[in-house]
Amino acid sequence: MDISDSFRIVNLVVGVIMILGGISQFFFHPSVQSIIVGAYVLLFGAFVGLLEFQIPPQVSRYASFMFSFIGRGLFYIFVGSILLSDHWSRYVAGTIIGLVGVGYVGLEFVPSIEPPTNMREADQGWGAEQV
Repeated sequence: MDISDSFRIVNLVVGVIMILGGISQFFFHPSVQSIIVGAYVLLFGAFVGLLEFQIPPQVSRYASFMFSFIGRGLFYIFVGSILLSDHWSRYVAGTIIGLVGVGYVGLEFVPSIEPPTNMREADQGWGAEQV
């Protein structure tokens, strides 16, 4: 198995955990705040899963942080931190997502490990247009 496949599997698992964490926001002690957070985390999970199969052209322009280890890692830490509340399932989901984010931030500083091809897709320069 190639290391690129490992990153793809990790990102898919994180996307599924985000979706499950978002769903848990609707069931255990629901409030307006938890429902809004749950809706966003569901969308973020679907977004992370979608990026492993196809990359819409708007994503490389408006969410280019998802194409580097540090950007994706900080995004995962953010999502993991907003999941940490009230119920054990949210703590587990938030902790797993946050730890993967910390791992990705650490990988940014390991020069021997390159990002997989789907994370290098937007690496054509800042705002470079294809002619």
